[in-house]
Amino acid sequence: MGFFEDMQVGQRREIGAYTFTAESIVAFAQQFDPQPFHLDEEAGRQSLFGGLAASGWHIASACMRLLVLERQREAAAEAARGEDVAVWGPSPGFRDLRWIKPVLAGDTVTYANLVESVRPSDSRPEWGIVQARNTGTNQRGELVFSFLATAFVPRRPATE
Repeated sequence: MGFFEDMQVGQRREIGAYTFTAESIVAFAQQFDPQPFHLDEEAGRQSLFGGLAASGWHIASACMRLLVLERQREAAAEAARGEDVAVWGPSPGFRDLRWIKPVLAGDTVTYANLVESVRPSDSRPEWGIVQARNTGTNQRGELVFSFLATAFVPRRPATE
C-alpha cells in the first residue's frame, strides 16, 4: 500500500496491537495527562471508568506508533524487492476522534486502518489524498477508539 494508485476504498489492514499495562498508563499520564484516574488505581476505581484508565492521548499515540512501524515494514519490504519506495507526505489533519469505551490496565487494543476515500490532489498532481478510518478494538471485540485521518500519498512515478 505504498503509492496512491495502490489504494482502494475498502482496503483494510491490521496494524498491530498494544497492551496497556498499569505501568505504561501511569508513565504516560505523569508526563502528558496527569489526571487522577490515569495516575492512581483507587482514583480510577472511584471514577466513571471503574479502574485505572489509559489517557485517550495514550491510546492515540499507540495507534500512531503502530501506523508508523507498519509503514516502515512495508517500505523495507518494497526496497528489498527492488521496488520504488513511496515517501508519504504530511497529514493535513484528522477529524471525528472518538474514545468510545475506557481502556483499562491490562487491556490489549488491536488497531486497524480502513481506506474510506481516495482522490487525486487538485493543486499538486504528484500527490493523492487518502482518508482512512483508524480504529482500536479491545480483547473483548469492543470498539474503543476511532478517528478519520487524511494523508498526502505520492503518485507512482511515471516510467520512462
